[in-house]
Amino acid sequence: MKTAMQELIENILVDGSLFRFTDDTDVSEFVNKALKKEKEQIMNAVSYGCSDWGSSKDVEKYYNETYK
Repeated sequence: MKTAMQELIENILVDGSLFRFTDDTDVSEFVNKALKKEKEQIMNAVSYGCSDWGSSKDVEKYYNETYK
């Protein structure tokens, strides 16, 4: 499984150079998708590593307090 950052890099870099997008919305789509996946990966890791956290609300609170 690839991390969100690995997928983002694969999608925007071609031969080590920034891929030429037609407009800014193309780039923001990839970035927003990567950010969403990264959040899911972090929350999954926290809930897996801290089974005593209880609910997904607690994990979401942790994420928001730590990364926002």
